[in-house]
Amino acid sequence: MPSRRRPSKHAREHVPLDVTRIQGGSTREEAYAGTRWTVRAVSGASATRAYLCPGCQQDVTPGVPHVVVWPSEGVGGLGDRRHWHTGCWQKRDARPPGNAYR
Repeated sequence: MPSRRRPSKHAREHVPLDVTRIQGGSTREEAYAGTRWTVRAVSGASATRAYLCPGCQQDVTPGVPHVVVWPSEGVGGLGDRRHWHTGCWQKRDARPPGNAYR
């Protein structure tokens, strides 16, 4: 009868560190309304709270994948982050900045 023991972790193949996974997703910089913004994708599994999307003024419900956006320059705290529907962020240039919350 074969043994049910797991192989030693030292015998397993090395898996390189995934930095984007540690950071919680891919982070990139994009422009909007004359300002540079840092954008991070949030998976549906990580989305546990409801937020108001500044693009459409509708709720980003828990479990829905979306993006978190905050100013790239200057001192930005938690209050400067905005949670957008992914589609709303992608179409942000189609609406004037005055119609968006931020």
